[in-house]
Amino acid sequence: MRNGIFELTVYIATTDSVDIDELAAVAACTFPLACPPGIAEEHVSSFIDAHLSPTRFVAYLSDPRHAVIIARHDRRIIGYAMLIRDDSGHSAELSKLYVVPDFHGTKTATKLMDAALAVGADWDLDYVWLGVNQKNQRAQRFYTKSGFTINGTRTFQLGTHLEDDYVMRRALRPAAECHADVTLGS
Repeated sequence: MRNGIFELTVYIATTDSVDIDELAAVAACTFPLACPPGIAEEHVSSFIDAHLSPTRFVAYLSDPRHAVIIARHDRRIIGYAMLIRDDSGHSAELSKLYVVPDFHGTKTATKLMDAALAVGADWDLDYVWLGVNQKNQRAQRFYTKSGFTINGTRTFQLGTHLEDDYVMRRALRPAAECHADVTLGS
């Protein structure tokens, strides 16, 4: 489906508007694509079981701090993104943004990103941040193109294995307009 013209629907999901099992299956299919080469399959499977199950997605969709954004083509889920608003209400983590391989290169990820950033603006956030594996240069290029910059590092637990991530941030408003207790550079 690369570079083809196709109908795409992007929307914020609710428990009533999405097939939870289909969403979890897409998550299980796409998450391994972001993992570094050579990572043991049991670490990936452990993460999927703990964080991307139908039960977990019901919890995400029921939590008002989460926004799950779905991309559909021909009634099929082809990608999704998830924002998690922090307790301060000034920022959110773009926790997930994945597209099935058949739709890589179709601007689906860009549409999901645009929708996620629009949700962040609707939530009156100062910035959105994300973690990306230091070896995932394709994702880093996409996030940079989307206005994110590297702001630090973190350790990400994948099963019992630890991975090194970059933390990337994107401001949603000029620094002078940010909430008083937020510093975008730190």
